[in-house]
Amino acid sequence: MRKEPRQARSRATVEAILIAGAQVLGRRGWASFTTNEVAEAAGVSIGSLYQYFPNKLILSEAITARHFDEILAVLRPIGDEALSLTRRVEQLVDGMIGVHSINPALHRVLLEEAPRARGPKSVHDRFEAEYLRCYAALIAQPDEDDARNRESADAAAQVVSAAVAGVIHDAAHRGTIGLPVLKRELVDMVEAYLLRRRRRGRAGWVRRKWVEPGELP
Repeated sequence: MRKEPRQARSRATVEAILIAGAQVLGRRGWASFTTNEVAEAAGVSIGSLYQYFPNKLILSEAITARHFDEILAVLRPIGDEALSLTRRVEQLVDGMIGVHSINPALHRVLLEEAPRARGPKSVHDRFEAEYLRCYAALIAQPDEDDARNRESADAAAQVVSAAVAGVIHDAAHRGTIGLPVLKRELVDMVEAYLLRRRRRGRAGWVRRKWVEPGELP
């Protein structure tokens, strides 16, 4: 953004621009997305829009960041070990379905059409790092404290996150994202994978503890 809104009126203007921008971007697609149409839809002058967003790329990055914040708000609680694994997976799937049900066309444009800035401070790279950390917190097991097991946990986080995102995005594209059976199948799939991985991890710990040479019971 060109500048940060500090007063309530300025924040309301930026909020209106982002909401209108998301609607226009989803409806028009990246190629036909214009700041003039966004300003008109938001009920602000083009000059007011340019105070905060100097071009449509910066505006689309802000819309993307807003979408990423919504996803991270869903993901951050799933590391809460006070909840059962089933409840954590249900919260994950419920939240992801909810976020992607609001404006499916926008999510498709952000995923497939909008250009992405890159670099250590880019919206996408910062999001990706926290995104995988949240999934790793869901997958983490107490005995995964050596380098080999941490590598396995990181790979598992990548597998689960890709599976959930793939199913959700495909369902949004097909118009089936609101089907209860889709939610149920996705919860069952993720939970079954995590339970199997936990059982395998416990079995490996027992073998290391009691079987490997040099270990004492």
